[in-house]
Amino acid sequence: MTGLLAAPAVLVVLVPFAAAATLGVLPGMRLAAWVNLAASGLVFLLACLLPFSPGDAGLLLRVDPLAATMAILAAFIGFTAAWVSIGCIAAEQAAGRLDPPRVRLYHALFQTYLGAVLLALLADNLGVMWVAIEAATVAAVLVVGLSRTHAAIEAAWKFFILCGVGIALALFGTILLTLAAGSVLGPGFAAMSWTGLARAAPHLPGPLLNLAFVFVLFGYGTKAGLVPLHVWLPDSHAEGPTPFSAVLGALAPIVALVALLRLRAVLSANVAAGGGAMAPGGALMALGLLSVLLGTISLWRRGDVKRFFAFSSIEQSGVIAFAFGLGGRMAVFAGLLQLILHALAKAAVFQCVGRAAQLKGGQRFTDIGGLIAGHPALGWLLAGAIAAVAGLPPFGLFVSEFLILGEAVLRVPWLALLLGAGLILGALGLILRLQSLCFGPPTKDCGPAPGGPALAAPAVHLVLVLLLGLALPMALGGWLYGIAGTFR
Repeated sequence: MTGLLAAPAVLVVLVPFAAAATLGVLPGMRLAAWVNLAASGLVFLLACLLPFSPGDAGLLLRVDPLAATMAILAAFIGFTAAWVSIGCIAAEQAAGRLDPPRVRLYHALFQTYLGAVLLALLADNLGVMWVAIEAATVAAVLVVGLSRTHAAIEAAWKFFILCGVGIALALFGTILLTLAAGSVLGPGFAAMSWTGLARAAPHLPGPLLNLAFVFVLFGYGTKAGLVPLHVWLPDSHAEGPTPFSAVLGALAPIVALVALLRLRAVLSANVAAGGGAMAPGGALMALGLLSVLLGTISLWRRGDVKRFFAFSSIEQSGVIAFAFGLGGRMAVFAGLLQLILHALAKAAVFQCVGRAAQLKGGQRFTDIGGLIAGHPALGWLLAGAIAAVAGLPPFGLFVSEFLILGEAVLRVPWLALLLGAGLILGALGLILRLQSLCFGPPTKDCGPAPGGPALAAPAVHLVLVLLLGLALPMALGGWLYGIAGTFR
């Protein structure tokens, strides 16, 4: 579909890159922060139009229900993170950790990363998606190393090397997928599109499809933080600016797991038609379960608050991968719901932790404690966000995790036992840290307390996660259930 109906998809991608170019030359640091916010808000508004403009948007973009949903989610998190960035980055500059050129660079890279993520989600071309994910990786690496401390540079290099390996694996898998599709569809754009792959899936050569799946699984699994190529994630979250940690922790798994879900659907269609491909569910469940268990165990040995929540993200990526691997309409529905709710809740956690770290002058558990006693609004927001990530009722992640575990009990009871144990241990680890951070003895303040506007973004996130747990709207539930029926 072209013309006016295609405009939202094109603009959703173009606006962030145009904003990044503008931010690269703006002289005023305060103005740059507001331009970043305005561009992110405009992108979110445009993304909300995507469900009303389905179909092709030129040769390389396509809007389907899955792409539209995830683009709206990504744009919303980008918008709230840009809002939080105004105060957080100004405080970093005032503290001398970022000079004016690096502040301007932060805002420009923020928009570059957001634009690349949205391009990856909306791309119908395998090559364009790969390039977009690579561009997002490079932008994220530069942001992580922005403070230029020894730890930040080390984290950026680890991020670059490990995700570079992952991207290289994904590139080889993408080439193999294109060759497999080309044997049926012929050369050209059709052989490089998700639409073409889905149409030709029953007729693709199974052995080539299997090899492609292995490379893409480990390649994009790296970006999702799945074991074994996950070790870049804790360092990157710990050393990067906290508003960007909220974006990175929420959006990187979305892009990678959506790509794996699309590829899983291609292999499943080939298996159903007797094409010779392997069933993809087992590999996804294995990596997912390993990620849940390793992430859960690692929660109990962390002293850095941001690193702690990064390991929680590894656990949650594993839960979602397990649900997608399990397959079936209900499991995929629950996995999509978990993906949305975790992104919202984890972004709220990092937004609150960032303000707390600036307030207390450090980001270790020994630095931050007793927030509710001294700063009730920030403390209660962080407590609620941690409870949401832990999957406690009445927050929405309790519902999605219950659905995933219920499906696992019915179909793979022994694996369900391990998954349930991982979820319980992870929740206990989060609850214990919630007590020290929010209800323990208050630690000394070293900076100004965050004002009400700085807490508005995490409050909105938390309200959404709470409302989706109390009463999932029928329209949204039906929408996600319809998507799950397409990708089961």
